[in-house]
Amino acid sequence: MTTSGISRRGALRMFGIGALSVAGAGALGACAPSGASTSSNGGDTKSKDFDFTSWSLNEEAAKPSIEKIIKAWEKAEGSKIRAVSYPYNEYLSQLTLKLGGGETTGAVHLDIAWLAAIAQMGKLAELDSTAMKGGYTNVALESGMYDGKQYGLPWNTGSIGVIANSKLLEKAGIKKHPTTIEEFEGALRELKGLGNGIVPYAAATKVAQLKDIFPWMQTFGCTLMDGDEVTIGDDASIDAVTWYKKLHDEKLIASDVDRFDARALFGQGKAAFYDDAIIGKGVTSAQSKDKTLADAMQPMKRPVLRSGDTPQALLWGGVIAIVKGKGQDAATEFALHTTSDRATTTEYFASRALPPSTTVGLSDPKVAQDTFTTEWTEKITDTATGSPFWQFAQNAQIEEAVAKQVQAVLVGKSKPKDAMKKANEEISALIRR
Repeated sequence: MTTSGISRRGALRMFGIGALSVAGAGALGACAPSGASTSSNGGDTKSKDFDFTSWSLNEEAAKPSIEKIIKAWEKAEGSKIRAVSYPYNEYLSQLTLKLGGGETTGAVHLDIAWLAAIAQMGKLAELDSTAMKGGYTNVALESGMYDGKQYGLPWNTGSIGVIANSKLLEKAGIKKHPTTIEEFEGALRELKGLGNGIVPYAAATKVAQLKDIFPWMQTFGCTLMDGDEVTIGDDASIDAVTWYKKLHDEKLIASDVDRFDARALFGQGKAAFYDDAIIGKGVTSAQSKDKTLADAMQPMKRPVLRSGDTPQALLWGGVIAIVKGKGQDAATEFALHTTSDRATTTEYFASRALPPSTTVGLSDPKVAQDTFTTEWTEKITDTATGSPFWQFAQNAQIEEAVAKQVQAVLVGKSKPKDAMKKANEEISALIRR
């Protein structure tokens, strides 16, 4: 994935879910020019001591598992790892500020959607030769690449796809997962016929989560980008939004739904399909009063426009990147161990249900016997791709621009053709800043 020269120039406008002001990001970009090759902190690259920065260390459910990995490494290597954490919604902005000031060392946990913007700062070490030692799957390796170089070692690789409730499908007389758009519509209408407040497909309709429209646009044939040109606004994207509007008007999807609402509806047995990451099974079933729900949750390939088309899904996961400077070598070995050591990744999966990124890890009996994870990997992650907009520091603004236009269509304030033309104009302006 290549970033245009225009998007590399000027201030690096980070997109930490609204947490970073434009002014702050602009100042940061000025002190962190793209392409810088000097060490981030000027420290001893051979030092055994380094930082490990991760938002998961700020989460009650995840912290014990990661601390266990850290302690085991410290004991085995005689090193000291300083654990650093920020809440997820503040993480990117905080990390960017610390990197810009040369205050961050060692290993850094990154959402794959953030990798390109962080790599543009010129602070990360290239990990091509290290990555070749890990035995990572091809899709996992690609999640850690930017501009043809490996900047992240894939820790957990999954995707965002469709989850189905087999109990509701059975109740509606639907014996198999729909595979085409036509079949999907038919299934939604059958489910609507159940009544009782059922939302057949708890699709995202709030701006905060309407980036979920992208895989549907791709399903209809829109590439989102072609080289440096934005393709949203073409016939395929208009067809996708027109279809989404039809589902909305027929009450096959509901108004004002985001990921949290969708999980709640699904957990209450009020939705038969919804979009989520692979962790959705654990999160949604844990919140549900129905203790048999987990057994009814099934990964489903996104329906295609025509038989034979490739099902679309958005890549999802995390990588560990390495900051150039103090502790660089030891941090690199730690990252390799954490992401590829079979015993480590298997134990991490057992505690967090996050799939490993290596072929060996995925084949471990403790992972392979988890049917949901195995089916998800085969049905959804296998054909998942990253967003072409991740290469831009303005990614969040791009997603919001499209989301607002799609929502305008759903509520009847704009026509699909006009809305997608406007979205194209706004995205094009953003990436040429």
